[in-house]
Amino acid sequence: MSLKDKVLFITGASRGIGLAIALKAAADGARIAIAAKTTVEHAKLPGTIFSAARDIETVGGQALPIECDIRSEEQVQAAIAKCVSQFGGLDILVNNASAISLTPTDKTEMKRYDLMHQVNARGTFMCSKLAIEHLEKAANPHILTLSPPLNLNPRWFGPHVAYTMAKYGMSMCTLGMAAELKSRGIAVNSLWPETAIATAAVQNLLGGDKAMQACRTPDIVADAAYWILNQPARECSGNFFIDSEVLTGAGVKDLDRYAVTPGVKLIADFFLD
Repeated sequence: MSLKDKVLFITGASRGIGLAIALKAAADGARIAIAAKTTVEHAKLPGTIFSAARDIETVGGQALPIECDIRSEEQVQAAIAKCVSQFGGLDILVNNASAISLTPTDKTEMKRYDLMHQVNARGTFMCSKLAIEHLEKAANPHILTLSPPLNLNPRWFGPHVAYTMAKYGMSMCTLGMAAELKSRGIAVNSLWPETAIATAAVQNLLGGDKAMQACRTPDIVADAAYWILNQPARECSGNFFIDSEVLTGAGVKDLDRYAVTPGVKLIADFFLD
């Protein structure tokens, strides 16, 4: 398997899971457009599009840092056009950017509700929509969205219905577009972690350093994404993959290597019963 010379457009790739996926592909010699908002280092959100570009180039890939707010149709159009112009096409779209607020209804400000829906559901829909004309020219086109399996258990709605709706909006894009784009040969899948992943979001929202010790590293998601993106597009679409299941199915026997602290009980991620 190899992603050598493949062109990837990854939203939110300045840090965390998005950057990990970029680095995994870059090690093969992939060409990667980093579409994210962060251009200046933030105290609680390490990494910028420029530091990500340096990391990608260090491991052997080509990088195109693009300042892009995926809530803006004009910015997304310009970013995809810049990617295609720079690299000569587009093979893979990774919808990674996401906003989160784990708040109950009466504590969710409408501006926070709007942010989650604009970034998560609308952003995924729009990036996918604008990428289609370029993807259908690729030899093995994929859309991969970081979103969970659709699960109507009220347990996942009660505590944070606004966030759940926004994430499920991303998943509904996968469900619908996989069917819609099947005849055009574009694979559309979702990927979700079995456990919490050591990212800035977890550190800031779920308990700081102690929570981070009970996570897996972003590498497990990146390795699962790598396997998915190497599959024949016409044979692998419409799936809601779980990272650990992808890797064990691919023959990986030791998942402990992905633990931040081996032996510590891992935090289960949301939306998985």
